[in-house]
Amino acid sequence: MKAEYSNAVNEALENAPAAVRKAFFKQVSLLVQDLHHPSLHAKKYDESNDRWQARVNKNWRFYFKVVGSSPAWGANHQFPKPALSD
Repeated sequence: MKAEYSNAVNEALENAPAAVRKAFFKQVSLLVQDLHHPSLHAKKYDESNDRWQARVNKNWRFYFKVVGSSPAWGANHQFPKPALSD
């Protein structure tokens, strides 16, 4: 399995803090190995559009689709989306 990113995702990553970018790529590497890795907390976010959500860290999540056997982040999927602050 390999990850594919859209231009929108690349732009969002450029604007994310360095620690979030590092955590994102670590989580993506876990995702391509095992969709159900415990640290991802991956879950189906939107059943009708086959959209998934996984954790980057406590406050950041990413959204993706599995296309064939590969996760794909497209322009229609928001990354990053900060969670509500404590």
